[in-house]
Amino acid sequence: MEILNYTEFRLNLKTSLDTVSQNSETLIINRGKNDNVVLISLKDYNAIMETLHLSSTPANLKRLKDAQEREEAGVFESHELIH
Repeated sequence: MEILNYTEFRLNLKTSLDTVSQNSETLIINRGKNDNVVLISLKDYNAIMETLHLSSTPANLKRLKDAQEREEAGVFESHELIH
C-alpha cells in the first residue's frame, strides 16, 4: 500500500495508475481533512464485489463454508473442461 498526497499523485498519474493496475497495488491519495481516496484496480474491485455478493446471505455463506471444508478434507471431484 502506498500513500501519496494529491500533488504527488497528480504529478505521477500515469506511473501511479500503472502500478495500481499492473501490480494490484492499493494507493491511498491523501487529500487532507480526512477526505482521502483509495484507488484499486478494477480486477481487485470486482473480486471484492463478488466476495460481498457471495457472502451477502446466510445461505450463500453456508454453501461457501461447506465447499471450503469439503475441499480441505479432499472431498471433491475433478472434471475435464469441455472445449
